[in-house]
Amino acid sequence: MKDLLSYMGQFSCRVYYEDVDVGGICYHSKYLNFCERARSEVFFSKNSSPIQGDHHFVIRNINANFYAPSKFGDQLVINTYTKEYKNTSVILYQQVKNKNDKVIFEMDVVLVCLKKDKISRIPDIFKNMFLTQKHI
Repeated sequence: MKDLLSYMGQFSCRVYYEDVDVGGICYHSKYLNFCERARSEVFFSKNSSPIQGDHHFVIRNINANFYAPSKFGDQLVINTYTKEYKNTSVILYQQVKNKNDKVIFEMDVVLVCLKKDKISRIPDIFKNMFLTQKHI
């Protein structure tokens, strides 16, 4: 496994009809949606929000790898980890696993903190979300 700073959380979801093509295979773009929900859920599960006052995050870069398809009705688990933390950005590693605990998709996502649409230092409230979870 990659060098990771901390484990942020886990999110489960099912592949629905709206997520698949006519053959019942999940669209590749849906994995980005599942990971976005998982990132938000990390905050919601701690009674927080990924938007705090004028601060929020935008994606600068995504490096994604697809290994196997998922199908209509499949239950998926998305794990989110902090990989690298800097003053104004954070790199998260996310992996999507199927019911057999096989990684079918993974990505590194670079998030940049903005305050009123300008790059900003990450506030402590966010820093604590990224760095004080269970370490792996």
